[in-house]
Amino acid sequence: MVTSECVIVGGGPAGLSAAKELLEAGARVTIIDRNERLGGQLIKQTHMFFGSEKQYASHRGIDILEYLVNDLAPYGDRLEIRTGTTVAAIYQDKVLGCLKDEKYFKIKAESVIIATGASEKALPFENNDLPGVYAAGAVQTLMNEYGIKPGQKVLMVGSGNIGLIVGYQLLQAGIEVKALVEAADRIGGYLVHASKLRRLGVPVLPKTSIKRAIGKDAVEAAEIWSLDENWQGIPGTEKKLDVDTICIAVGLSPLTELLQQTGVRVEYVRELGGNVPLLDEGYRTTVDKVYACGDVANIEEASSAMVEGRITGIHAARDLGHEVENAGFRIKALQHELYDLRGGPPGEKVRQGIKKREVLA
Repeated sequence: MVTSECVIVGGGPAGLSAAKELLEAGARVTIIDRNERLGGQLIKQTHMFFGSEKQYASHRGIDILEYLVNDLAPYGDRLEIRTGTTVAAIYQDKVLGCLKDEKYFKIKAESVIIATGASEKALPFENNDLPGVYAAGAVQTLMNEYGIKPGQKVLMVGSGNIGLIVGYQLLQAGIEVKALVEAADRIGGYLVHASKLRRLGVPVLPKTSIKRAIGKDAVEAAEIWSLDENWQGIPGTEKKLDVDTICIAVGLSPLTELLQQTGVRVEYVRELGGNVPLLDEGYRTTVDKVYACGDVANIEEASSAMVEGRITGIHAARDLGHEVENAGFRIKALQHELYDLRGGPPGEKVRQGIKKREVLA
């Protein structure tokens, strides 16, 4: 059986950042990712990031990915990367059952960091199974990884940062965005992103949602309507839009299935995206030497995931018995970075959710 000091499941911004800290401390690390390339969602992020220089502000996500991967290069003698590999099971003795190319094998770990990210939420409406209805991540994959336009005329549903950014990327690709609808009474993402869409002529419509997709074999149109104070559609407010694509960006759900296999305590916290693990300040779960960071722990931006990954990596390295130079000072500095990233109105929901999780713990 293969062994490793620390197995990190998920090679996105959180997992890569945790790996860097562990490797710097002298640990042996295995990164497992089901995709053929490391990077998680950064692979398709062509926009420039906010934050500070410490989180690569003003750099594109695809470039940040290269920085994070290159940071691991000096530690090749203690780093094993297994891409195209799915972790099918984690047993309570920290044995991971893995599948690659239809072959099953096991890895025994001293500690495990789960950084599996999140999946996109679906939205129920009439004919939501028609070809031409996409999740925002699928649209980004088509455009930014493969250079394929999903359609010519798009209705965006959801005004979080993902919806706003994908809407702008559609415009950059020469695709007409007929409207962006948001069920809440205000924009969910950064107003600067919404302002860019409005300046380019895209109607951004709060308290509005999709009623149905129209078409026989594929999307030919969409019908939207206004919502009342109970989030119910108001008859008589329907409006038909001439679109061939509907892009759904209504949030993410943490992928906690592997965590739950280990016996980690998970609770529902709406503000953090759904079912999330209970964590201490070192991102330790309720199971010894099992950690969680990034979107699997709470839905945030990639900038926060990188900082959480670094904090997790430092604590995991110390728990394995490795010395981390100036650990206390560095952890406090990273916690301050997280505080800044979560400041202001955009971070209010996450701040509330973290407080709720602390009470539950």
